[in-house]
Amino acid sequence: MENDKLFGIHAFAARLRADRAGVLASNLANADTPNYKARDIDFSGLMEQVRGERLGLAKTATAHLPVAASGDTGELAYRVPLQPSLDGNTVDAHVEHAEFAENAFHYQSTLSFLDSRIKGLIKALRGE
Repeated sequence: MENDKLFGIHAFAARLRADRAGVLASNLANADTPNYKARDIDFSGLMEQVRGERLGLAKTATAHLPVAASGDTGELAYRVPLQPSLDGNTVDAHVEHAEFAENAFHYQSTLSFLDSRIKGLIKALRGE
């Protein structure tokens, strides 16, 4: 993970949140497309994998599961619909809007943290 010492896990989280926003927007854009299957990124699962990498976890036996690369956003998972539709579309606009809003809130929070971190580094470099 680049810039790991400066920004920690937050730089990866920002990229992952941006990727997730794109996936959720695609779901919303295809809400009326027959047979479209809603997808999502398992943000929590990928963050746990990255945290495990940062702790130095390693595969020491063949029975262990591999740890994903830190730049890997993982495979998209299909969202399980709350109510099936007749045309085969699994997008629930209310769920997608809620997920998109929550993701946007967390994305903005991550950007705010990174912004304050960068401002702190600039102050340190200037000797303020």
